[in-house]
Amino acid sequence: MPEYNYIVGQGLVELTEEEIAEDAAANLAQLAVVNRATRNQLLADSDWTQMPDSPLTDEAKTSWSTYRSALRDLPTSEGWPSVTFPTEPS
Repeated sequence: MPEYNYIVGQGLVELTEEEIAEDAAANLAQLAVVNRATRNQLLADSDWTQMPDSPLTDEAKTSWSTYRSALRDLPTSEGWPSVTFPTEPS
């Protein structure tokens, strides 16, 4: 089934395979930017969990440390940027 795109003034036009590939690459690049920003924010939001004066138990700090490691590893994981983010510890 052909893919179509709406071009102002031309209505629906069939995209070439090259245009489809370029569009897919642009979408993945944008997803990578968004996912990296999200990951960076989640890391910043959880920095407090690793501070020496954190009120967390040692067990909770370990859970948060594991979560943060998983966040840092996301960009090198298979399928990046189409990945599932790890679940924040409760």
